Amino acid sequence: MGVLEGLFTPQKLCFCGDPVFAPLKKLSSPFPLLRGRGIKGDRVQVSNIEITGLGALNIDHLYQVERILDDGETVVTETKSSPGGSAANTIYGLAKLGVSAGFTGVVGDDAEGKILIQDFQKVGVDTSQIRVKPGAKTGSVLCLSDKLGRRSLYVTPGANNLLTMDDLDLTYINQARTLHLSSLADDRQFKTLLKLMDGLDSSTRLSFAPGALYASRGLKALAPILSRTHILFINRNEIKQLTGEDIINGAESCLKQGCSIIVVTLGRGISLELGKGTGHRTVTAICYIRDAETEHAIQPSNRDIVSPADTTGAGDAFATGFLYGLLKGKGLEECGRLGDVVARFSITKPGTRQGFPTLNQLAQRYRELCNKQL
Repeated sequence: MGVLEGLFTPQKLCFCGDPVFAPLKKLSSPFPLLRGRGIKGDRVQVSNIEITGLGALNIDHLYQVERILDDGETVVTETKSSPGGSAANTIYGLAKLGVSAGFTGVVGDDAEGKILIQDFQKVGVDTSQIRVKPGAKTGSVLCLSDKLGRRSLYVTPGANNLLTMDDLDLTYINQARTLHLSSLADDRQFKTLLKLMDGLDSSTRLSFAPGALYASRGLKALAPILSRTHILFINRNEIKQLTGEDIINGAESCLKQGCSIIVVTLGRGISLELGKGTGHRTVTAICYIRDAETEHAIQPSNRDIVSPADTTGAGDAFATGFLYGLLKGKGLEECGRLGDVVARFSITKPGTRQGFPTLNQLAQRYRELCNKQL
């Protein structure tokens, strides 16, 4: 039995056939590298970290199915287990591109937690702020994804529900230029993140990906976070959940809450009505970007169209490319194109991280698609 198989029992799911996990090497006793409360990474000098992440740390159990069902039975065509978590995926992708990055979060003292930490360390993420919770199981997500790109996620928070303010080193978080934040499932951790807002330095820019869990809480509940948010990453369904409005008006509402930049990802592309009067135009866009003065619609490329192997985490990958551009001083439209390119890479393989590009791969593809040097 692989180390991930005991997290849930696939036979209880209503599928034809017997799903199996992708094989993983069984690990010996977890956490031989423990030093104090966290685990120390080898490659990053803390004082040089450009961006830190904070959010859930999960093992994703991915099931490719013929179609997502409300009720009934369908066939599992492929299965895979891999490290995940929204902010964690984005930070992993940035580190793979050469950005100095760290992460704050919690895992259980089990083999799955060790896998998550080792995966970060492979690309140079500083893991000194990942806390290990004795006796707890590492968080997991059951993800169903079908041929149409639809997906359904079922979260078992595990150790993520044990994160407290005592696990957050404000000195560590504030020394980075940017904090990239994503959701945690439990109300206690939501309150912890609200308290964190009071401890953030004004010089630390907040990047926030609320996901469906936090978007469903609404603008009033998220107001303390949104008022500190420099850049908000959200998809078209989430902005409707958050604001009760369409994409354009929803972005305007988020600006009024205090966000500086709104990035709305739009999947394979939808029609948007932009501008007013003589400036009015209709475009097909895969992303809508708005700040106080400008709006940008990132249009789909007519090149490099691929059939997605798995769209899970495509938004996390988009955030990787966008933040990479922002950290390198690129303009908003160019950041949006970089986000699109990284997202295209990510959907070519099952599991968000498997398809993330290296810097050389990103530079080459960006040059091919956009006729620009990175």
